[in-house]
Amino acid sequence: MKKEIICTVCPRGCHILVEGKGDSITSVEGYACKRGLEYASAEFAHPVRILTTTVKVEGTQESLLPVRSTKPIPKEKLFDCMNVIRTAVVNAPVNRYDVIIADICGTGADIVATKTLEG
Repeated sequence: MKKEIICTVCPRGCHILVEGKGDSITSVEGYACKRGLEYASAEFAHPVRILTTTVKVEGTQESLLPVRSTKPIPKEKLFDCMNVIRTAVVNAPVNRYDVIIADICGTGADIVATKTLEG
């Protein structure tokens, strides 16, 4: 399988072509630095993303609280995580970096508040 990956490590935005199957990579072309090679290899074998979204909040004028994951989550788990987050309701007050959902979907990542909301 061939996959074109645009590197986001630096502003250069190299178009990297990775070829392989599963976790086995046979060739990587188009990277300009070692960081690009590492990024493309990881993205091909096991893509991860920081999850940013909102959670319903009660007890304040705001209706939504912005949240994010504390570390990257495997891409294939994002929809499962969103299903959990969709059902969450937080009561104000909330401080920035308060854990809203611990170890979401067994990923080891916590969902934390990115804003302080007074009650």
